[in-house]
Amino acid sequence: MSIVTRFPPSPTGYLHIGGARTALYNWLYARRFGGKMVFRIEDTDRERSTEAAVAAIFESMRWLGLDWDDGPYFQTQRYDRYAVAIRQLLDADRAYHCYCSRERLEELRATQMANKEKPRYDGLCRHRSGQPPAGVLPVVRLRTPQDGAVVVNDRVHGDVVFNNEELDDLIIARSDGTPTYHLTVVVDDIDMGITHVIRGDDHLNNTPRQIHILEALDATRPVYAHVPMINGPDGKKLSKRHGAVSVTQYRDEGILPDALLNYLARLGWSHGDQELFSRDELIEKFDIDGINKAAASFAYDKLLWVNQHYIQTSPMPTLVEATRPAFQFAGLDEASGPKLEDAIEAQRTRARTVLEIVDKSRPYYGWEVTLDAASAAKQLTPAAVPVLEALAVEFEALPEWEQAALHGAVEKVAGALGLKMGQVAQPLRVAVTGSTASPSIDVTLMLVGRERAVARLAHALAFIENSTKEA
Repeated sequence: MSIVTRFPPSPTGYLHIGGARTALYNWLYARRFGGKMVFRIEDTDRERSTEAAVAAIFESMRWLGLDWDDGPYFQTQRYDRYAVAIRQLLDADRAYHCYCSRERLEELRATQMANKEKPRYDGLCRHRSGQPPAGVLPVVRLRTPQDGAVVVNDRVHGDVVFNNEELDDLIIARSDGTPTYHLTVVVDDIDMGITHVIRGDDHLNNTPRQIHILEALDATRPVYAHVPMINGPDGKKLSKRHGAVSVTQYRDEGILPDALLNYLARLGWSHGDQELFSRDELIEKFDIDGINKAAASFAYDKLLWVNQHYIQTSPMPTLVEATRPAFQFAGLDEASGPKLEDAIEAQRTRARTVLEIVDKSRPYYGWEVTLDAASAAKQLTPAAVPVLEALAVEFEALPEWEQAALHGAVEKVAGALGLKMGQVAQPLRVAVTGSTASPSIDVTLMLVGRERAVARLAHALAFIENSTKEA
């Protein structure tokens, strides 16, 4: 059997991490077994579906690199097919027209609630005969079996039993003829040859209803695997304060796509104690049997740890592609500083996100640098004046601005003044970058460049002079 999975988001909002994980699991399973993943947009909720949400979902999928093999399909373009399926069910007496008014159904529900009964349709129209009421547009209901049970053979939760007497006759078409969610999902899965349905376990209770529709259409059940939900670190339902935001927001916060995929894969699935996986390793090792039954817990710090690993180990072209937009947004242009490759290489072991790389690289671009008040107060003192003056002389005299020569110049000044390297490097670092935190001083000077370094030394000396006068 060729594996066919599907990812069917509803475009009523952005793609969040729960949806992204579902897409990833379907993608990995199809890739591992040489199958295919179908991509469809379940947009029949016309009041809530938007073109902006559709665009955001596509953008997120492409950024994550989750390509699909078939589709995209849009349910709103398949109404004719759903109408055929509804007529098939009516003709086979597996469905019927229901003429009950909204008022009757609301009264029925209120009575059942008052009697502490489960609200459900009582089947009044199930055996209706004779002429239908005049001027009433009926809905279509499925004839749900009234006894027995549906056993869902779930690959994650095992056998889950649903008694049919607990299920009422589901509406599969509204009074205006439009199909409802369960009908469209089942018809799509049949037509698209879906063999495995991997989705969140909030859909588990929908499964017996969908199985009834499948069987009424004489179709074969797919394999079901309902994935536990993602909670916040406090064990409560994931919300915006926990990180339930758009996938593209993680991109904008400086997370790399492969890092997010690695983190999401492990958020509910395990392969021994391994934490870090390349994309190829995920494809090779992912299996439904490794999905946990318990809800996963989202932890942003853990995501940052994974992201830091990818920043340190990703090929430079990958980092440049991911980082260039952030450099551009910050106004840091290679025309006014070093190549991005050099700036990234200097910061990649010191940053957890792409944005941190950019922020730490600001001193390498443009002419002005902002002095950190605490660092300047500690390092840019009158005692630093002879150090900075000597360094300026050495830097201007260097025949070539290269790393070994710069290291030698700093050592020379330290030796001439009888100081330790730190006593020279720290005021120098503050003068040229604004703070005491940067890569090694020779790498820092290389990235800043000769003209900027000398100009900033002069600015630091002026700062010390002004500070001394004010004191």
